[in-house]
Amino acid sequence: MTISPVAVIGAGTIGRGVAHSLAATGHDVILADIGQDVLDEALGHIRRELRFARFLGRPCGEDDDATLARITTTTELADVARAAFVVENTTEDWEIKREVYRRLDEICPPATVLAANTSCVPVTRIAGQVRAPERVIGMHFMNPVPHKPVVEMIRGVHTSEATIARARELLAGMDKTGILVNDSPGFVANRVLMLSINEAAYLVQERVAEPAEIDQIFKSCLGHKMGMLETADLIGIDTILKSIEMLHDSFSDSKYRPCPLLRRMVDAGRLGKKTNHGFYTYH
Repeated sequence: MTISPVAVIGAGTIGRGVAHSLAATGHDVILADIGQDVLDEALGHIRRELRFARFLGRPCGEDDDATLARITTTTELADVARAAFVVENTTEDWEIKREVYRRLDEICPPATVLAANTSCVPVTRIAGQVRAPERVIGMHFMNPVPHKPVVEMIRGVHTSEATIARARELLAGMDKTGILVNDSPGFVANRVLMLSINEAAYLVQERVAEPAEIDQIFKSCLGHKMGMLETADLIGIDTILKSIEMLHDSFSDSKYRPCPLLRRMVDAGRLGKKTNHGFYTYH
């Protein structure tokens, strides 16, 4: 039985990807964000992605309008109260997340699973903001969400087996598989990835090699589909910086010290693909 409707909080790059994946697999979606302009942009992006998929000959099931009709947008968090499952995708800012979960605890029925789509914030810390911490789980979707078949699931200290089973059920309905790991800052993927990207940024800062040369070594010699710095641009340099800062704060280990170049890029607004300029220039 399809879990529906599913609330997706945050209509940025990952949030709109989650909404796209859900709608394309038959789920009704409540897409929430604080700005209607962000929501409109997200719907436009999803429509373009659906058209591009058809252009490439990928099976898309029903027509694009039917898929988009499954997505309802709202700027009122209270509207997610009727959701059977919530996927939160707000920015990696603890103060924002803390307030969102306190509101969700008031709004959502006790049986509703609250899934944190976070890259670095400990799930147990998030669960501490609600009265039933056993219903909180981490679900780390990765970009581009519609094309990634695996999701990193994170078990917090209090996460129940029923919550894990419900999350697996949702992923199965999205044609995805979950790999369950235990809670730790950065979990598995980002604890390794952010450290690698940060070190690659140091190589650029120290003029050891140009971004294209660094990435080519990863792709040609190590078999990666994308280089570290291409990946950074795709994720967003601001998100990379916040993630590595969080790892540094969590572990108090100098190996996670953020590269100053990342800070300069964020200050300059060079955030990667979303601003058309990061380690590479996009048109």
